[in-house]
Amino acid sequence: MSNIFLIGATGGIGSRLGPMLVAAGHTVTGLHRKPEQADVLQGKGIEPYQGDLMAMTAADFTEATKGHDIIVFSAGAAGSGPDRTTAIDGRGPVKLLEAARANGISRLYLVSAFMDARRDKPQKEGFEHYIKNKRQADNAVAASDLDWVIVRPGTLVSEDGDGRVNAGLAIPYGTVARGNVAAALACLIETPEIKREIIELTDGDTPVGDAVRSFIR
Repeated sequence: MSNIFLIGATGGIGSRLGPMLVAAGHTVTGLHRKPEQADVLQGKGIEPYQGDLMAMTAADFTEATKGHDIIVFSAGAAGSGPDRTTAIDGRGPVKLLEAARANGISRLYLVSAFMDARRDKPQKEGFEHYIKNKRQADNAVAASDLDWVIVRPGTLVSEDGDGRVNAGLAIPYGTVARGNVAAALACLIETPEIKREIIELTDGDTPVGDAVRSFIR
């Protein structure tokens, strides 16, 4: 079993993923910003680690991730403004690359974004800034020497999902339940031979386990 550091532990994906990982026997540390969130995480069997993702430096992340085997980044600015988008979606994963190298952590899982999102709608400056930052973070992770996996979900919807997805290197754009994204990440973590892959993900007809195992080379 692994020691996993989960960024975004209180978010829509991370709040579902954390308990899945605990149930699978992993030790999970969850980053949280608000003090009152600590009790919620502990109630789910997750060790809380308080810190502000925007303010934390690479050195802070290096300290936070000591003793861990895996880093999962499922956080997002969620449309809260360009500065937060840059700090969280753009710079956050880059700082974690430095922390992973410093601590000898080889496995990194990054929740990114489906680059085809909203292409059929009028483009808004804030959303374009978000996609640009997601892309830059993806570029940095993909250029690293870590055993990374980048998951690019379609438009997220706030459901647990039915455990059935469409996953591929390049698939038609669509929506995906946050619970299905969490389930896919949990399965990917249990399948370490899948690495250095960019996976697009939407709701679909294939059981999550089968969809993930299709990436075993």
